[in-house]
Amino acid sequence: MSFLDFAQTPPMGWNSWDAYGASINEKQVRAQAEYQAEHLKQFGWDYFVIDIQWSEPTAESMAYHTFAPLRMDQYSRLIPAEERFPSAANGQGFKPIGDYLHSLGLKFGMHMMRGIPRQAVAQNTAILGTDLRARDIALNNICEWNSDMYGVDVSLPAGQQYYNSLFELYASWGVDFIKVDDIADAKLYHDAHKPEIAAIRQAIDQAGRPMVLSLSPGPAALKNGHFFQNNANMWRITDDFWDNWAALRNMFDRAAEWAPFIRPGNWPDCDMIPFGHVRVCYGEENVSQFTRAEQYSLMSLWTICQSPLMFGGRLTDLDPEILKLLTNKKVLEMHHTLIDQREIIDQDNWRVWLAHSETKTYLAIFNLADQERQLPETIVAQLGQQSLTDLWRQQDQHLATNLTIASHGAFLGMNK
Repeated sequence: MSFLDFAQTPPMGWNSWDAYGASINEKQVRAQAEYQAEHLKQFGWDYFVIDIQWSEPTAESMAYHTFAPLRMDQYSRLIPAEERFPSAANGQGFKPIGDYLHSLGLKFGMHMMRGIPRQAVAQNTAILGTDLRARDIALNNICEWNSDMYGVDVSLPAGQQYYNSLFELYASWGVDFIKVDDIADAKLYHDAHKPEIAAIRQAIDQAGRPMVLSLSPGPAALKNGHFFQNNANMWRITDDFWDNWAALRNMFDRAAEWAPFIRPGNWPDCDMIPFGHVRVCYGEENVSQFTRAEQYSLMSLWTICQSPLMFGGRLTDLDPEILKLLTNKKVLEMHHTLIDQREIIDQDNWRVWLAHSETKTYLAIFNLADQERQLPETIVAQLGQQSLTDLWRQQDQHLATNLTIASHGAFLGMNK
């Protein structure tokens, strides 16, 4: 079986970063997972991803504690901090949480940093399956924004064996999705740590458990598109994406550039959806700054370009209007069934995407201007006298009949 078979449609789920940063704990995991299983799983939102710093006992926000002691086993592999994940005690790691998520019908995803812990190198701890030790395989290609890891010299058999041992551990925990961070190589302009990506691909393949591989090169370089296709299921085409219009506007250019690389098993990733309560580790009332119109634009763009959909806000107090946005069956059907899509118009702050499934044609029209506008006759003439079904509002719309779109808003239509 090819790794492309693991993600024949774009993965969908929840990720802990936007709401909890580095600080999520087991109680929060269970609460979010129970909501997801009850309200979202039936619509395809089935991955549940625990993001960064799960091995750090004192993580409390979105900030990283520089050179903080991490929980680690005798083979240089990070393990969950029992202080935050009590079920990890007695060497169980994330298996109890993985089992719990699976019992809810969800799939278990987790974050990892590229490399080997610096504390393993300092202590020169063992590597499972080899006589070499941590210092023998470490490379000084460190992350610029996190102090936890050194790179791994995968030209050495022991370097590959280290990654093999990691994914054997993750497979024993029941991991279905792995997000690998710090994949961009800052020393090589717009490049990636390709040897370690290839080693991770090999390690997953030998572990014997299907895992979706998500890369965070942030942003991915277009020149590496075929390399990413050959090694990963999804890869970030942006830096961390947050809830502001400038970031969303920028995604129209990125999504259009990456459209040729979309195919079953390979999904350029627009990053998480920061709606609802986000950054709650800093306080309970941090509400996404996106307007309702911008929320519709984001969901229209992410779905028509078949980005993976990873929701980031706190689920347990989700706005009913946002839940409705996430569970629109016609929009999700489009997201799952497209066979091609591309941007066809970039004109005067109007962007238009055209897409097809086997039986349907879709059109997404975006108004990027700072004021509400009516679709101009020049664009209507390019698109033709079409009558479409508005997928968000479930009503008929003729393009030539006063189609007015809110500032930063979108129309998403399907041929009748």
